[in-house]
Amino acid sequence: MHFKSKHFELQKLKDGIYAAIAKDGGGSVGNAGFVDLGDQTIVFDTFNTQQAAEDLQHFAESITGQSVTWVINSHWHGDHVRGNQIFKDSHIISSSTTYQKMKELHPERIAKQKNDIKGLLQFIESLIEKNDIGLENQIRFLKEIATSLPSLELVLPHQTFNSKVMFHGSKRQAELFTLGGGHSFCDAILYLPDDKVIFMGDLLFVDTHPSLFEESNPENWIRILNEAKKMEIDIAVPGHGPVGAKHDMKSLMNYINKITTLVKENRNLDELSIPPKFQKWSASENFIRNLKLLKENSQGIN
Repeated sequence: MHFKSKHFELQKLKDGIYAAIAKDGGGSVGNAGFVDLGDQTIVFDTFNTQQAAEDLQHFAESITGQSVTWVINSHWHGDHVRGNQIFKDSHIISSSTTYQKMKELHPERIAKQKNDIKGLLQFIESLIEKNDIGLENQIRFLKEIATSLPSLELVLPHQTFNSKVMFHGSKRQAELFTLGGGHSFCDAILYLPDDKVIFMGDLLFVDTHPSLFEESNPENWIRILNEAKKMEIDIAVPGHGPVGAKHDMKSLMNYINKITTLVKENRNLDELSIPPKFQKWSASENFIRNLKLLKENSQGIN
């Protein structure tokens, strides 16, 4: 059976364990995945649109031969939860904090976007008129948003947890846990101890400049990565970028430490160039944005 989606690349990591790696210009934006526990199936994150989530559900059910039992929302950001409505009949679970933030912040955002579909379509037309090949992915991505909005509805997790949940299946067990917030207010991780595979959501970016937000906590982020590094891991699935391994956690820690140092040592951040070891990473536009955000946050603390 061949599984092809315009939204993501499906990668078999081990028997019954799959990563769904977002394609540029598709409706996924962030990565996701699924795990066959034997008598249950877990989906980890649901992408940015229903279209991408539908493909994920179809692939998961076709490959495992059963409906999806559990759906995990790693954190509250839209590119990891806006496909939830496709999995209404599954048990959607997140940390208590993620649930609260979804409930508090998404309704207004979604309503605002739904009310401005006309504006979005006009913006897409303006980009098309530029006839710039460099805008192709952005145009395709925005078209996916425009397709998703009319029928998009917020579906909140049905169940929450505070620190850890164990799933016991006939083939394998899985451990869902959170060590607090690093990238977002609260980030959850799914660990498969027997397979040494970990799904890290946006706590891990591989060969990709991470997205830092006002809510991000760089110190805690490094602490969480340090804790994760102590676990037995062969394969690490990031929230963005290709499938990685333990050394990619170290690379991201180095990145966070480096940009923190650059902010402390430099006044004019606009003139800084990307350090050599990170120059080949994708999403380079995040570099200066991350520096400025760290500077603003540090000023807020002082």
